[in-house]
Parts: sequence; structure tokens; C-alpha cells
Amino acid sequence: MNRRQSVLMTAVGSYLPENIVSNEALSAFVDTDDAWIKRRTGITQRHLVAEGETTSDMAREAAAKALTAAGITGADIDLIIVATTTPDNTFPSTATKVQHEIGAIDAIAFDVQAVCAGFVYALDIAQAMLQGGRGSKALIIGAESFSKLLDWNDRTTCVLFGDGAGAAVLELDDSAEANGDDNWGIRSSVLHSNGAYRDILYVDGGPSSNNTVGHVRMEGKEVFRHAVEKLAAVMDEALTAANMQASQIDWLVPHQANIRIIDAMQKKMNLPTERVVRTVDQHANTSAASIPLALAAAVDDGRIKNGDVLAMEAIGGGLVWGAALVKFGRPR
Repeated sequence: MNRRQSVLMTAVGSYLPENIVSNEALSAFVDTDDAWIKRRTGITQRHLVAEGETTSDMAREAAAKALTAAGITGADIDLIIVATTTPDNTFPSTATKVQHEIGAIDAIAFDVQAVCAGFVYALDIAQAMLQGGRGSKALIIGAESFSKLLDWNDRTTCVLFGDGAGAAVLELDDSAEANGDDNWGIRSSVLHSNGAYRDILYVDGGPSSNNTVGHVRMEGKEVFRHAVEKLAAVMDEALTAANMQASQIDWLVPHQANIRIIDAMQKKMNLPTERVVRTVDQHANTSAASIPLALAAAVDDGRIKNGDVLAMEAIGGGLVWGAALVKFGRPR
């Protein structure tokens, strides 16, 4: 196999639950208000799963849209990776459920748990597996029912998160190389983790600790400090790995956690406001789903076009963080 084959990102899809909870509605049962939430986070609303609606339900819907956009079916998929912190069950994986429901009969399927950085982790793993000969087409999905982990009496965390799913189709392709341009697809990806910072962002439950699902616990100021520092550094690493400058980026598609972190990254990369995708106001922090949700929104409304170079970055509990550069679409 040609080891230089590109891994293209050819299509995306997304899904948000119908139940929208505005800041005003949230303030009816949480000690907070719209102005406080907007000032600190930029969030105006979030989507929450309905009774009986699961992470795999959302993942399936996002996957179906991505497959349709790519012009393929589940039967064409060789690999499915679902990035999630909120699986339907402790086991089996959510990915195997999606595999069955979309008819990806022969696909390898498994979950990745890297919290908010899950989509970037899934992208890196899928690229390695496709280039390693494990198929030609992959589906990577970020999907979260994060509302299931929230303590609704803790206004420092419950206002920040929402539910949703986003998906991307990756395809192994050497046509760009044949045309003299091997810069399509995934240009670089860089991953990091440091468990020494576990206690600043974690869930206080789990099967082997206390046999509960638990709730999100966070030291907001510390998380913010590490996010700004580590995301800036890892983006520099990704740019260096791709032999690129920030000025060559068409779109920053960041983890949609907090508008202040997004603004800090925009300033660090010296990008104009109109080249940064911001959707956190519409769906809050959806953890592993936030990058693909933002990506799908910008593709759907025509901002992101075939051939645009995207910079993606995220940080989550662990701490785990990463960044990736992708030239979106396929050569024509």
C-alpha cells in the first residue's frame, strides 16, 4: 500500500435533540440568570435529550446525515469510532450499536473515551488505522448525553453543558497525490494527556469506584488557565507538524466550551473573527460532540467549502488535549 495515501474528510453530519432549554428557562430551577451565563460563557441555550433518547440514537442520526452527504451507505464503512463519555451502557460499546443500526455489517467498531478531546482523538486513531490497511472508509462520531452527568444544584457546571452528536466520514484516497497535491485531508494531528491534573475536571462516580454514574466536578479557574495555555501550545505543534502558518488557516473550528477560551485562541492565532466558527451559544459544551457540531453547522450554511483548511482543538478531563489540521473535502 502507498504509505502516503491521504485520509480525506469528505462529509459531516449532526444531530441536536428537539428539547431546547434557554438560560431563562434554566433560571427557573437553578440559581442563575441569563446575563450571568452569557457573560461568563457566551451560552444562550442548550439541547437536552428527551426521555428515552440515548447517545446511540443521536450518534445514529448524525452518522446517517454524514453518510448521505458523502453519497455512501453504512455498508461501505470499514471502521466506526464513537467518542463519548456517556455511552448507552457500560458495555457493549455505543459504536457497535450504531454499527448495527446503520448496516455497517463488516465494520470494526469501538468507543474512545477522551471526554471533550474525544473527536480529535478519534480522528487521529482512524487516520492511523486507515493508513495501516484496516479499510478505506471510516465514520468518526462525537456523541454525548452530557446532561446525565450534571448536578442541577451546581450552577458552576450545570449551565455549561448540553447534548448532541456530530459525525464525519473519512476516506483513504490517493487521487490528490496523483494530481500532484498531497496536501488534502488530515495534514497533522497532535495528542497529549497528563493525569496529574485529573482532579480539576472529573466525574465523581464509576463502576469500580462507587458503583454510580456520578456528577461532573470542576475547578473552573484552573481549567480555564490550562485550556488557554495547552490549546495554544498544541496548535503550534500541529502547525509545525504540517509545515504551516496560522495565516494559512481558513477556519478555526474549536471545542465549543466557553466563548472566552475561543476568543483567546483567536487572538493567539491572530485570526479575524469571521474565520472562527462559534456555535457554543446555540448548544453549550457538548464535550466530544462540540467540534463536529460546529463543523457541520459551518458546512451546512456554506461557510466551510471544499478545499478549506481547518484547525481543530479541544481539551477535556484527564487532562487530555489535542489539535488537528485538515484540508476539507476532496480534490476535483
